[in-house]
Amino acid sequence: MKDGHTTLDEYGQDLDQLAEGDRVGVMRTSNGVLHMYVNGVDQGAASTNIPSKVWAVVDMYGKCAQVTIVDDTNREVAAISNELVSESMALASNELTNDKLVFHDRHGTLIKLSSNRRVAERRRPLDEFNNGVVMTNRPLRDNELFEIRLERLVDKWSGSIEVGITTHNPNILDFPATMTNMRSGTIMMSGSGILTNGKGTRRQYGDFNLDELQEGDKIGLIRKANGTLHYYINDIDQGVAATKVPQTVWGVVDLYGMAVKVTVLEGLSQSSQDDNLVNRMTSLFRHPRTFDNEIAHGENVISLSSIDRLQFHTRCGIHATVINNQRTAHRPNAFDDFNNAVVVTQRILRPGEMFEVVIDKMVDKWAGSIEIGVTTHSPVELEFPSTMTNVRSGTWMMTGNGVMRNGTTILEEYGQNLDRLKAGDHVGVLRKDDGVLHFFVNGIDQGPAASNVPANIYGVIDLYGQAAQATIVDPTTDFGNFGLSDIDFGSDELRFHPRHGQNAIISADGKTASRPSARGEFNDAIVMSNRPLADHELFEVCIDKMVERWSGSIEAGVTLVSPEDIDFPSTMTDIAFDTWLLSGSSVMQDGSTIRNGYRLDLDSLRVGSRVGMMRCSDETLHYYLDGVDQGVACSDVPPGLYAVIDLYGQCAQVTITSGQQNSISHSNNVILTEPEPTLVSPSCSEMTHRFSRCAGKNIEIRNGGTTACRVRSYDQALVFSCDPIKAEEIFEVRVDSISNKWAGSLQVGLTTLAISDSTSFAILPSQATDLKAKATWVVTGSEVQKNGGVVKENYGPSLDRLSLGSRIGVKRSADGNMHLLVNGEDVGVAANNIPKNVFAIIDLYGRIDGVSITSNISADLIGSSVVTSVAMPLETASQVQLLSDEELRFTSEFHDNCGKNISCKNDNQTAERISSYNQGLVFSAKPLPQNHLFQVKIDRINSKWTSSLVIGVVGFSPEKWTPPSSALNIKKPSWLFHADSVYDCGTKVKGNCGINLDALTVGQMVGVKIDQYSMLHLVVDGEDRGAVFRDLPSICYAIVDLYGQCEQVTLMSLDRDVAADFPIPSTEDREKADKEDGQKEKLNLRQSNPNPTILPNCEILNVCSRFKAMLGLPEAFFTSEVSSCYCENCSKIRGDNLYSRKGEPPKDYALPFGWCKFNLR
Repeated sequence: MKDGHTTLDEYGQDLDQLAEGDRVGVMRTSNGVLHMYVNGVDQGAASTNIPSKVWAVVDMYGKCAQVTIVDDTNREVAAISNELVSESMALASNELTNDKLVFHDRHGTLIKLSSNRRVAERRRPLDEFNNGVVMTNRPLRDNELFEIRLERLVDKWSGSIEVGITTHNPNILDFPATMTNMRSGTIMMSGSGILTNGKGTRRQYGDFNLDELQEGDKIGLIRKANGTLHYYINDIDQGVAATKVPQTVWGVVDLYGMAVKVTVLEGLSQSSQDDNLVNRMTSLFRHPRTFDNEIAHGENVISLSSIDRLQFHTRCGIHATVINNQRTAHRPNAFDDFNNAVVVTQRILRPGEMFEVVIDKMVDKWAGSIEIGVTTHSPVELEFPSTMTNVRSGTWMMTGNGVMRNGTTILEEYGQNLDRLKAGDHVGVLRKDDGVLHFFVNGIDQGPAASNVPANIYGVIDLYGQAAQATIVDPTTDFGNFGLSDIDFGSDELRFHPRHGQNAIISADGKTASRPSARGEFNDAIVMSNRPLADHELFEVCIDKMVERWSGSIEAGVTLVSPEDIDFPSTMTDIAFDTWLLSGSSVMQDGSTIRNGYRLDLDSLRVGSRVGMMRCSDETLHYYLDGVDQGVACSDVPPGLYAVIDLYGQCAQVTITSGQQNSISHSNNVILTEPEPTLVSPSCSEMTHRFSRCAGKNIEIRNGGTTACRVRSYDQALVFSCDPIKAEEIFEVRVDSISNKWAGSLQVGLTTLAISDSTSFAILPSQATDLKAKATWVVTGSEVQKNGGVVKENYGPSLDRLSLGSRIGVKRSADGNMHLLVNGEDVGVAANNIPKNVFAIIDLYGRIDGVSITSNISADLIGSSVVTSVAMPLETASQVQLLSDEELRFTSEFHDNCGKNISCKNDNQTAERISSYNQGLVFSAKPLPQNHLFQVKIDRINSKWTSSLVIGVVGFSPEKWTPPSSALNIKKPSWLFHADSVYDCGTKVKGNCGINLDALTVGQMVGVKIDQYSMLHLVVDGEDRGAVFRDLPSICYAIVDLYGQCEQVTLMSLDRDVAADFPIPSTEDREKADKEDGQKEKLNLRQSNPNPTILPNCEILNVCSRFKAMLGLPEAFFTSEVSSCYCENCSKIRGDNLYSRKGEPPKDYALPFGWCKFNLR
């Protein structure tokens, strides 16, 4: 072709038929004739009169993905990267020695090997769970590491991978279904124990359970020269597993149960010379003065140029290109493609080495931006995904302001949001020596992001969305110890000790302690003083920063344990010896509460508050608030105490304000206020368990959460423990009442469903055996079921035989087994492999309709904060709530923090979506008070989109929170109305609600309000559609999502529209006492209700009325009295009791709960 037009229809060999390795060339002769060559063969003259100055051009079109220029004389490759040369040499070496550890070609019947026998996979993993044994191709040498990585798991079977050694030669072995069937010469680790020849020799070994490992985790073993066997989990030595191990053993892996696929990891050990090189250069980087001294003394110092600089690998995503001597990665067609631009470093990161890039170029077309992290996958072996968050093993990534591991979010809110970075900003990642991963933004450590990260990792960036180009920045310092090297912690001046909890950071010359990832982590941030306190020495800190995300706050105390000797727990309340502390208003000693109601409540402190502690010479411990003594907290406190601060929950940063020994005289003239009465006796060392307020709709929780009663029907009666059950903790109830008109009986078990008091009951099924959304184990009758399927029959005595006064309990043992206890007697293991953080679940089904908790939280299990729910008297419907003018105007504007496509105008009373169809979230400026209607009017509709407005409330402050693209993506506490459905925390819990918000048109109004019973109502065009959610938290912000068709709304504030929505009562309707001194009356904001004993527009009453009308009964049969509704909401408003008393003489009778009454004549 010439200039796009064909000049020869049939010429030479067809280029479309070429294959990999074929060569094609072009040449212009001296007389201007163009010749084409295929594999060195001239195809003849293709064209004439070719100009003398022309450039060669290649179009990699269609199937052609890569070409290389070859020399014209010898057809050899002109340039090959150093890495490819190294790989070729390594491959040749392996071929010569044939010594590399891979899997043997003989294996179990379901095994399939790939990648040169480095990968083993069990076929039909959803149908078969065994016959997956593989062994090494040769015996293991002394001190040789045999290590594999878990690549794939399935969530169907119990049990998982088993790893060990055997003396049996794979060439002659008759492979068993599972290696634990071997009765000679075999040692296996199974679960958390060690099996020798099929029998358990160690029940608990190491810190890990193989059944709980995830994809990407590594398992290794070494037979040492002294004959001992060691296991390594994620590079952590678990200690001696067995002794006197025979010398000739093969490595063996059993892909059992959940384990489906593994990969043999090649040894990455270096020669001692290379190790010395790396160690020496690391030392020089950490101690630059030593480097200068060696130069000054003329010592043989290795030049920095000899160190392999960190570069990008040339093998990368299909839309990425590596340039600038492999130091820069960019996405050339950034305006056309937004993904497939993953780039990995060419070598493994060294210990303490920072991988940091600077963003060179950005585009403003896409959402999202750069993502950075680490991976165990080599760039040579990695099948590059469209985005790195799709990789399901061995990968940790920071994306937005969250952290993901193997494609699953592990921190939702962590550090600065990468999506808001600009060109010139720096972002980096560093694995510290203890295996903790930290991310850095513009040189600022964002705090711990993950732990137990293996050592052999590559740096990786994903030039996603807006990020178009990034360049590697050379490290200048060791960030792992930055800022602490010059601090003299041994001085007499009070500072924080350099040893602290893993989520804490010490700065400002040892004076400030902070928890950088305060919105992602709430604990593991204990800090201590650098020396013991003297008598009458005040240790005082000022609270610098708090977050509103968590419950609980700072905890302060003293301990005899020095910082060098303490193994820092997650919270101070877990320190079980020689420690005195204040948590909230409770004084604790060695993890047990010794006093409640101390006059200082640490949970009530705010930014700027100063809290201090002092041991006096009379052996008493005093606390101080803003310099004022709060009195004796406890006595008999020994000397030599270190101060301890726990940056827990809301408290994110403190600074020491006391420096030197302040000899504050202990005044006996300080006037102290009397402590308020408390619900718990100060001498109480145990607290009763409590039921969660989230329960089935037929359940009533009474007696402060210790009693549950089923008030109607035979099902819809699930109850849960309010907190997760800890190891060896028993949750026990007593049968209080029985109804013999029903069949079936109580069901009890454990569930991973996370329950809180604010969780909506709408997500609960009618029975415990129907709870399948989360892993749930339930004992029903004499069977044990998991997610509705029977896993054990004839387990023990049938629960159908429980009688009045019987006690039934459940516990999770330390080895992960579920046990059932009947009248205090352990029936045995009901189920195994129970994860941590499970809740007790009890179904008051059939005969059993009332239980009470009999178990206590022992003192050593009480957490850092115990929430006690105190029932307050409810207002009746006839009571009037009056709001001030200031309260009326509180929502006269939207919050400043909103979606990125939102523009607020008209003094923040109007919100407009200016582009796209999403990113349109707006919030109320302040929390909603009770009975306040938050209402907006739809101003503009764009019919080119589908779907429309979403409205509801969220249970957190939108301040400093990054709104997602859609309200339905909010996974934090949120209750939303969308189309004709309702959503709880982004999960649809109910559909076909009668009104469809997608059908609203311009001019219509929609709003939400929370009544005095903490129930959420939807209001459309002034009509209350009834209560949908109950038990909402006290602080809720309204939210509106201008999604799809809805492009603009205006806030209808009450101070402007009060006359229309809340008519002012006439003078004749008010008593004289309502007017006082001629002052203007406050407005009665309660809409008039002709029947205050029922909810306006009660859904149950409406349905019953429609059914009555369908019967066609004459109206003359009924009186004109207003009907009575006994549904849950209407009964709650009236404050109905279960029984009433009437008649002559008076007798008790039960109210017809769940029914509607229509009075007959």
